[in-house]
Amino acid sequence: MHIWDDYPYKIYLEKIRNSKFEIRNSEQRKKKPKQPLSKEEFIDKIKNDNNFARRWGELPHIYGEMWRKWPTKKKGKTVDQLQWVIDEVRADPSAHNLIVNSWNPEYLYTMAEKSEAARFPICHNMYQISNRNGKLDLILYQRSCDYFLGVPFNIASYSLLCIVLAKILKLKPGRFVHMYGDIHIYENHIEQVKEQIKRKPKPFPRVKIDKSVVSLETFSPEKVTLLDYEPHPTLKAELVVAGGYYEGKKKK
Repeated sequence: MHIWDDYPYKIYLEKIRNSKFEIRNSEQRKKKPKQPLSKEEFIDKIKNDNNFARRWGELPHIYGEMWRKWPTKKKGKTVDQLQWVIDEVRADPSAHNLIVNSWNPEYLYTMAEKSEAARFPICHNMYQISNRNGKLDLILYQRSCDYFLGVPFNIASYSLLCIVLAKILKLKPGRFVHMYGDIHIYENHIEQVKEQIKRKPKPFPRVKIDKSVVSLETFSPEKVTLLDYEPHPTLKAELVVAGGYYEGKKKK
């Protein structure tokens, strides 16, 4: 899955081209320190070099950080929204305030200080969970939707999140409800979409979560098994790097 690669690679190229950093991964590049890695080399190095991954592979002020470490006015204190909603369901199964939000204006676009502005467009910006008579529902609001490439990934990932949270809370998975703001199909995806709508849907696969998953800390991707998955042949398309990418004072 390479849907996330374009954004950190774009940031990496900007910094290299601004001559603020040096990359030394071979004898050749020691002589030419400003020569950037190709995208393929960048991806491979992210996977195999932990120090490089920590430096270049993080996208700050987006989903993971906002879910688990929302910053507060008190220095050093953060809010773990995801753990809070888990604890709140246990304390009050009928609670209506079980919301996790990623949209923090302090880090977005020209609302943010230039040095603090998130470089990545927050697209799926808020979700809510609800205990419905022993079934856990997850409702997602997504402000901007790349319907061919992005939305299928969002559906799968948030459905899995619903299943994992239900497992942790000892509830049954309920409904995944997806609400869209601005939904679009990019011009370079039209032919793939035409092919996709010709295809007959196949039965849904099943998801099995290992019984050792009892908390966020005990979860890892290896503990998820996808069963009876029979996909159609792959449809490939280029990701359009758009929808709010912030570069200096420009919004693309």
